Amino acid sequence: MAEASKVIHIRNVGQEIAEADLLQLMQPFGAVSKIVMLRAKNQALLQMQDIHSSVSALQYYSTVQPSVRGRNVYIQFSSHQELTTDQSSHGRNSDQNSEPNRILLATIHHMMYPITVEVLHQVFKAYGFVEKIVTFQKSAGFQALIQYQSRQEAVEAFGALHGRNIYDGCCQLDIQYSNLSELQVHFNNDRSRDFTNPSLPTEQRPRPSQQGFPDPSGLYAFQQPGGTILHIIMGRAAMIAAAFGGSLPPGVSGTNERCTLIVSNLNTEQTNEDKLFNLFSLYGNIVRIKVLRNKPDHALVEMADGFQSELAVHYLKGAMLFGNKLEVNYSKYPTITPSADAHEYTNSSLNRFNSNVVKNYRHCCAPTKMIHISALSQDISEDAILTHVSEHGSVVGTKLFEVNGKRQALVLFETEEEATEALVSKHASSLEGNTIRISFSQMQSI
Repeated sequence: MAEASKVIHIRNVGQEIAEADLLQLMQPFGAVSKIVMLRAKNQALLQMQDIHSSVSALQYYSTVQPSVRGRNVYIQFSSHQELTTDQSSHGRNSDQNSEPNRILLATIHHMMYPITVEVLHQVFKAYGFVEKIVTFQKSAGFQALIQYQSRQEAVEAFGALHGRNIYDGCCQLDIQYSNLSELQVHFNNDRSRDFTNPSLPTEQRPRPSQQGFPDPSGLYAFQQPGGTILHIIMGRAAMIAAAFGGSLPPGVSGTNERCTLIVSNLNTEQTNEDKLFNLFSLYGNIVRIKVLRNKPDHALVEMADGFQSELAVHYLKGAMLFGNKLEVNYSKYPTITPSADAHEYTNSSLNRFNSNVVKNYRHCCAPTKMIHISALSQDISEDAILTHVSEHGSVVGTKLFEVNGKRQALVLFETEEEATEALVSKHASSLEGNTIRISFSQMQSI
């Protein structure tokens, strides 16, 4: 296999396959920053926002045959580490030879949330005075025309926003210059707006709003300190939904507010607070954990918020750990009172959700037979890894590989329980001088 790269090479891309189809294929694994459609060769190059996203995509499609419009496509790492601006105009090299214009045409790909004039105005006004916006639905998807006061403002917006996501993980902006000279706006409403003429009427005839999208209530905007790119940030429930491909896992409501869990039927001989931390931190940040002294097979686990505790209940209820079937439920206590016998984890550097939150949610799953080990030393061997984890069960296979210059490994156990024991016992342990990190892998085989 070629060296891991942010750039993915796709073969057998027929003429019937559009750029939007390939975006839909890859965006569940992360944002696509650039695309080149090589029509003459029936191929395409896609650059993911980071190498972890491209690795996740290839790992998934190594077990599932990707198909687009009934045609099997074949995916591998590209020999390119980066697509240059010359290589990529987001797939429309032949279409974007038009001169820069003050009017931009924006197509929204992977649209999980409704886009209104207000949302577009918040995004585009950071680069100049937006005079008019018109939105409409076409065969290519949801589109908008944005008219600036000057051509230079439009050029700056194009350079800054093309290929960016409006919401974290979805609603990607695909921008080109329009050949129109002036937009005609007849109504000021959520589908069109003339910001130079606020006296225009609103349309009286009721029209349906965008259908089939989650409620975007709770969205708010902020301008990143020191930057000029405007990001629209979703509420946590919407962010989790985006991470799981647009909808929450079955059985997860996204509305739970209870942060503290009661975990029972623990193996009292082999379980402690740190091992529980290693397991529950897969689903969110841990505040504190307390093993109940009067019921040593019970523990309280306080998580950072209700969404994270709901994910932990969903994925860990009934999981096997050290021979016992875990019971995971919501506690009647809203928090764990700080005390000498309550272990604090609020400021722990081992909490996994301090950064890359959407990416971490994307990798949430029930315990599997496969663990993924990262933060390994550069000269680590498979034998050293095997020696470190094999005490916890029968290892079926191992694979050592490198991603972006960093050594990582996959270890496949015979059962989920063995993999879980290895994870809770060896996550954050020292191996050849490095503090390793372990999580479950959703891959089915090595």
